[in-house]
Amino acid sequence: MKKSLDKIYLFLLFIFLYAPVVVLIAFSFNAAKSRAIWGGFTLNWYIKLFHNEDILKALEITLIVAVLSAVISTFVATVTAIGLHAMKPRLRSVIMTLTKIPNISPDLVTGIALMLLFYFIGLKTGVSTLLLAHIAFNIPFALLSISPKLQQLDSNLFEAALDLGCRPRQAIWHVILPEIRPGIITALILTFTLSIDDFVISYFTAGSQTSTLAIMIYSMARKSVNPQINALSSLLFLTVLTMLLIINFRARKDVRANQPTTAPDITGGL
Repeated sequence: MKKSLDKIYLFLLFIFLYAPVVVLIAFSFNAAKSRAIWGGFTLNWYIKLFHNEDILKALEITLIVAVLSAVISTFVATVTAIGLHAMKPRLRSVIMTLTKIPNISPDLVTGIALMLLFYFIGLKTGVSTLLLAHIAFNIPFALLSISPKLQQLDSNLFEAALDLGCRPRQAIWHVILPEIRPGIITALILTFTLSIDDFVISYFTAGSQTSTLAIMIYSMARKSVNPQINALSSLLFLTVLTMLLIINFRARKDVRANQPTTAPDITGGL
């Protein structure tokens, strides 16, 4: 009886979470502008979406910022994680605790803080401040993806590479980086997804002349009920969902790869 109730509760929870998304995607193919009347199937809103210059400009800015912030934040996080791994455990623990603070802080606080910082140093808001803000909030997430891979490494691996004639830079490039490559790829995908999906921090740091897809959706929703919002939101949701599925697939693959295999018993039970 308890298992049946748990299944019903889980089923209702998923309906509550994803029913609005299903309705949104369904009405993105609705020929009628009304959200209460089904006027037939159409791809007209998607066609108009890709002919909208404002949306295409926002898409270009979103992709540029997402790619650059993902690459830069992952690079910084990789170098930082390698440096932290070489520190003493107590100091490393303190620094890792500090890096987790941005992850649990509300986006509203982070966005306002970065906006005030940019105004304080006299930096004009635009694509540059938007990129810096995305890099700032992406680094802690990338660091959390890469650090566990370094902790799984054999502590003698780096020293063994040095003993075999590698320079420290060569040991890091040819030995350490290949071992933590899955974490680096996961960090790239995760930070790219977070950057595309972000609204609050972008809203406070982009300025009035720069717009991302998330800001564009918000602006369109404030003006009128435009069916192109449904199409744009559907594409954004499917993109983020695909990236998250890839991250989860890679995480499950890494867990299976790290599971120890049981050696066969050759002692005969003695």
